[in-house]
Amino acid sequence: MNYLFPDSVLLIFCKAPVPGQVKTRLQPALSAEQAVAAHRQLTRLTLARAFAEPLCPVQLYCTPDNEHPFFRQCAKDYPLTLMTQRGHDLGQRMSNAFTKALAVHRHAILIGCDCPSLTVSELSLAFTALRDSCDAVFGPAEDGGYVLLGLNEPEAMLFENISWGSERVMAQTRDSAAKAGLEVFELPTQWDVDDMDGWRRFCFTQGQHPSV
Repeated sequence: MNYLFPDSVLLIFCKAPVPGQVKTRLQPALSAEQAVAAHRQLTRLTLARAFAEPLCPVQLYCTPDNEHPFFRQCAKDYPLTLMTQRGHDLGQRMSNAFTKALAVHRHAILIGCDCPSLTVSELSLAFTALRDSCDAVFGPAEDGGYVLLGLNEPEAMLFENISWGSERVMAQTRDSAAKAGLEVFELPTQWDVDDMDGWRRFCFTQGQHPSV
């Protein structure tokens, strides 16, 4: 395949769709099974956008492993590579994924599977920034976290001493990048689906009822 960014890779972090373990903040407004259905829909949307243009190779980083039938079906439906997240917390898992990816590729971008506002154009813009001038790319989220991180080199300090899951994640990551002397490019602020407000917002954009 002729990729637009052949020396890059897109890493997508995803949890196995197990009731009670994904999108738990959508409960009890949604049942555990409905939350799983929401997770599956958001993941499918993310994959569709990742392959809407031939940007680069795509790796789906799964947890707790890549054996779930949903992951296997995704690998049948899209030309992606299944990987397994390794590490004791989110920061370590992301850092390990970047280290592995950047041993083979010059640029790597990591996203989750619950940010429907992130467009193909913005993914392309992020890869272009890494290729042309920047050390890192951030995709800030409205809730104070981030939905995208791009790097040219493994930068372990970006994943240390971060209050994961809090509204301070993006600010702390910016501070770490500044201390490391990294040149950073930031995308426009995004919104993701962490709670029912985000799910209703997504459903409104899709013209569907939030009960799935």
